[in-house]
Amino acid sequence: MTNAPKEWVTATVVSKAHRTTNLFSLRLEAPIAPFKAGQYTALSLEIDGKRIEQPYSILSAPGDSPLEFFLYTTIEGELSSLLGELQPGDHVSVQKHAEGGFTLDEVPAATDLWMLATGTGVAPFLSILKQGDVWSQFERVALVYAVRQWDDLGYEALIKQMLAEHPNQFHFVPFVSREKVDNTVHGHIPASISNGTLERMAEIEFSHEHSQFMLCGNPGMVQDAVAVLEEKGFRINFTDAPGHITHESYW
Repeated sequence: MTNAPKEWVTATVVSKAHRTTNLFSLRLEAPIAPFKAGQYTALSLEIDGKRIEQPYSILSAPGDSPLEFFLYTTIEGELSSLLGELQPGDHVSVQKHAEGGFTLDEVPAATDLWMLATGTGVAPFLSILKQGDVWSQFERVALVYAVRQWDDLGYEALIKQMLAEHPNQFHFVPFVSREKVDNTVHGHIPASISNGTLERMAEIEFSHEHSQFMLCGNPGMVQDAVAVLEEKGFRINFTDAPGHITHESYW
């Protein structure tokens, strides 16, 4: 991220769809610059003469319009709550140039890609899946998506579409922590990595030679999952020292 002032453009709300009272998708017509799947930009509103801004991962694939975001008002703060009150035709400012290195071109070559997400942290993964390069870059792709309650899990139709289009390549493992739901893992991602549950559910084994991990979402999940992966001998990925783990935390 640079220290240059942000360049803002005006976007128009096209639609807003609530999954739950606090969880919603926001679609905007926004003239932003080209971006990479997995990147984020900032949204902002001016309240009482003061700009309130916050970064959000872009859920849309590059080139898609409208631009889509997935937000959770309770966790993500004041701006998310205000954005949840917008209606079609309202305006919001968007940072013109997206940022961030949570992209496939930062991930070393491997056979298997694990995408580990909590809540709205699934957004950059959906952008990557929709963009499509992932299917030629990896032989197997596992989306691990953890929510508190089943109603919090969004974009089931898109995930089912991916499963139908890539039945032998795409694996989906949903986690629900606060209620028991059939065909989901009841618990948390870090523990499932430690005790082997995740590998069993995905029917893919972790491998130092073949596995890459991308993690996005709750900072606690990211921190704990990275620690467990490091205990298993996997390393953080750096540009000058390729490893196995690429991560991004929310809020």
